[in-house]
Amino acid sequence: MKVYRTARGIILEHAAQFYPLSDEWDALINRDGLLAYLRTVAVGKGGIRFDETLLAPAVSQEVWAAGVTYSRSRSARIDEAQDAEGGTFYDRVYHAPRPELFYKASAFRVRASGQTIRIRRDARWSVPEPELALYINSRGVIIGYTIANDVSSRDIEGENPLYLPQAKIYDGACALGPAVLVSDAPLPPETPIELRITRDARVIFEGGTTLAQLKRTPEELVEYLYRETSFPLGCVLLTGTGVIPPDDFTLYSGDEVEISIPPIGTLRNTVA
Repeated sequence: MKVYRTARGIILEHAAQFYPLSDEWDALINRDGLLAYLRTVAVGKGGIRFDETLLAPAVSQEVWAAGVTYSRSRSARIDEAQDAEGGTFYDRVYHAPRPELFYKASAFRVRASGQTIRIRRDARWSVPEPELALYINSRGVIIGYTIANDVSSRDIEGENPLYLPQAKIYDGACALGPAVLVSDAPLPPETPIELRITRDARVIFEGGTTLAQLKRTPEELVEYLYRETSFPLGCVLLTGTGVIPPDDFTLYSGDEVEISIPPIGTLRNTVA
């Protein structure tokens, strides 16, 4: 089952049928027995048209992220940080028991599928980072999954690891959507994550990975995040990227970025 946040309210999708929900977003994702509740809604008559403008699936939720969770990300971070002598930090955190976790965005900075994302004006090397995102309720339970684009300024982060917040946190640097797949079961390891970037109607990069390449389990990441930090209305946790364009690539205004994770869907954004 998938839930969409739209300009006219929340829409439930089940078995190719769409059902309007009267719930408020924050209350819905923190509801006890969420999946069972959605199943009761889906037994009614569906068939409403779904042509609404999508909103980002976050209202009061903070967005956090995990870093260096794929070997490809580890290699890229080591390479970009060589001049700053910070490469060993990324290698060590990849193998350490404690993961790298960092704050990514407030909900008002998050963009929906179909909206524009941004690159920093003072960056020379900007990339999209396609990621599976965990949707977690206030009790630390994973209630579903969505797709994330963790837009990053690799030159700023590579200059000094202490610049990570500036490389990661700015207006339009995070996109989520198009929906939240509500499930009480983990996604299978063979689930693909695909990235496609188009410029002037021409595909300039395509790449992919699978969840089998994720070094840490979602439950492990959530446990560390919730150890000493409370989220009264839940949060979203990005699980890291295993797809990185080559070092000579950077995003430009007008580029179209598509990230697909079945069965969630495709997150589509254009660079402003």
